[in-house]
Amino acid sequence: MSTQPSVARLAFDMWRAGREGETGLAFRRDSRLASLLNHIRTSSPFYRRLYNGLPTDNVALSDLPPVTKQELMGAFDDWVTDVRVTRADVEAFVANPALIGTPYLDDVFVCTSSGTTGHTGLFLHDQHAVAVYRALVLVRIDLAWLSPSQWLRLAGRGLRWASVMGTGGHFAGAGWMELDRQRSAWRQRAYRVLSVQRPLHEIVAELNAFDPTILSGYPSALEQLADEQLAGRLHLRPILAEIAGESLAPDAGSRMAAAFGCEIHNAYGASEFPFFAFSCSHGWLHVSSDWAILEPVDEDFRPTPAGTPSHTVLLTNLANRIQPIVRYDLGDSVLVKPDACPCGNHLPAIRVAGRRDDVLRLSASNGQTVAILPLAIGSVVEEAPGIHRSQLIQAGPSTIHLRLDPESGVDVELLWCNVLANLHNYLGAQGLSNVDIVRKNEAPEKSAKSGKFRQVIGVPRISA
Repeated sequence: MSTQPSVARLAFDMWRAGREGETGLAFRRDSRLASLLNHIRTSSPFYRRLYNGLPTDNVALSDLPPVTKQELMGAFDDWVTDVRVTRADVEAFVANPALIGTPYLDDVFVCTSSGTTGHTGLFLHDQHAVAVYRALVLVRIDLAWLSPSQWLRLAGRGLRWASVMGTGGHFAGAGWMELDRQRSAWRQRAYRVLSVQRPLHEIVAELNAFDPTILSGYPSALEQLADEQLAGRLHLRPILAEIAGESLAPDAGSRMAAAFGCEIHNAYGASEFPFFAFSCSHGWLHVSSDWAILEPVDEDFRPTPAGTPSHTVLLTNLANRIQPIVRYDLGDSVLVKPDACPCGNHLPAIRVAGRRDDVLRLSASNGQTVAILPLAIGSVVEEAPGIHRSQLIQAGPSTIHLRLDPESGVDVELLWCNVLANLHNYLGAQGLSNVDIVRKNEAPEKSAKSGKFRQVIGVPRISA
């Protein structure tokens, strides 16, 4: 990227903010919020209309109307603040998988998402935002998670970072990894993305050959790898392991830690803000409140008290100017710690109930049970253009029901043909050519309990 803001300067300011405590964090948050609101009133026609009639000075964040992904995507060309950017142009860019991780317009990181709402999102991050994210990783992951002895071990064995995640599209995780790989030749050698869509035995073989010192990925993927490690088929000695992208099942963290012999850390982010909360030794996620504002709210967007799980949470990204995120409905349920965290970190502490899709355990024709990760099979479905929402429901040992909600104007029969072909090819590569995929006419449904959209729904574990 060209002429990026200094990551070192931003990192030093983050370090100072942590040392100054709540006063220093609040000062930075408030000044950055005021600057952001002034910028979007003048540069974003969407927000200018939305805030019409509201005070221009000393307006409280809580007085501003919340926004949704569907609302912002519907007004994409008026939402962005760079006149060179159009939705049609960005859609053409992300349609090319060869451009994953390549800066758009030379200095803009682009990623896509669907998430629990089911609505597809196109998200842009300018060079200042990218510099902020890199500084956050440096200060609140690298320096916070690794002890001096671990840094020495890392220096001795060499940095080799393997990340097991969804690939094949401009997803935030894989896209960010590729963006970083393109920064230098040594990063291209040291960073490796392994697709969760690949058969497990292939992932295990490549990891054994690569011998990563840092391992990251979805919790469901690392749980599978922990099973392989305990079974003696995987032989890793990571110095650090990081999970992100899904909610962690109870006791899964301790099982992974025992399998890999290292601490398991958690990061919380989204396509709208890739890195904004990081775990501590007491199991809480600390929100970088100098750059991100999270507001836990109920169904009517009223504040949820600390200690009470919220219905959803509103995100404000103070780093990104090209596509401003202000009071954005993120869709996750968040609980804020009502008192100070014992770790001593002054940043707000939260716990998150995020994506809760299921692992599918399907019976192959030889009687073996094959585990299919939800983000892997979900991304296979999303490879076909024209899907508004999709939902996979396991209906038996080797049966999946598929529901699709096409976007308007799409050739529905062609869409079904493409999705079914992609799924059969993927399942066949996993040794599951026998699995029957049943086309269902019902639209995808939200959970009656949580009110959230679940893309992959399994059944209790099936014995082989």
